[in-house]
Amino acid sequence: MFLKKYIQDIWGAVKSLATGMKRTGYYFTHHKEIITQQYPDNRDTLVLPERFKGEVVMIHDENNEHACTGCTACELACPNATIKIITKFDVDAETGKKKKAIDTFVYHLELCTMCNLCVEACPTGAIKMAQTFEHSVFDRSQLTKTLNKPGSKIRAGVE
Repeated sequence: MFLKKYIQDIWGAVKSLATGMKRTGYYFTHHKEIITQQYPDNRDTLVLPERFKGEVVMIHDENNEHACTGCTACELACPNATIKIITKFDVDAETGKKKKAIDTFVYHLELCTMCNLCVEACPTGAIKMAQTFEHSVFDRSQLTKTLNKPGSKIRAGVE
């Protein structure tokens, strides 16, 4: 009884090994179908899938303007408090009324799960997921980023 089970286990292992070696042999003879990326050797030609999510970035145009209104929808949608938006009130030059504006958009990359909920929640499309993936640092504080650039302001017409 014990010998029969032992031989069956060995036969199963050999069969499994042969199945894996069959796939390896196939790729050895069909070079054009190899899907493995040779990173970092192919860093210049590396193509990531469109659905890849690397980190949250705020989109700025050539005039250093963004579409973030400071509504905090992304902050509320984030399941683990990765985003912190600090707002301020600016006085509108034309009307003299106080208007809410973004002061600092803090993003904690080390906490982010790349779930994309913040991008989906943003009503103005001010943030998106970038395709950056090299985030290795020696100091964890470098993973806390300010997404709005210094001196940036809200784009005209965005409410």
